[in-house]
Amino acid sequence: MGIERIGDKGHLSEAIVRGDTVYLAGITARSGETVAEQTKDILDQIDALLAQAGSDKTRVLSANIWLTDIGTWAEMNDVWKAWVVPGQAPARATTESRLAQPHWKVEIMLTAARG
Repeated sequence: MGIERIGDKGHLSEAIVRGDTVYLAGITARSGETVAEQTKDILDQIDALLAQAGSDKTRVLSANIWLTDIGTWAEMNDVWKAWVVPGQAPARATTESRLAQPHWKVEIMLTAARG
């Protein structure tokens, strides 16, 4: 069984496909100032990566979300709830953490099934 790498940046791949499983790296926003804007941007990137890997948001198995301020959980969660298909929510954990760049407020990493 081979390994397919999507979005190889040299130091990481944005997604790895092995068999029927898609593993996404931690995705951060390319634009947006607020937690809601950054979450929306990240979820748009995730949609594109999942499509490239032959999957979609209805196939997400698990997600890890990091916020620089857990007090913004509701703001992030409103955008998340609008994105998730009813009845298709993955297992999820959300935690507070410092991120690699000071302007990032949200990072999302997930695993999905294909097929």
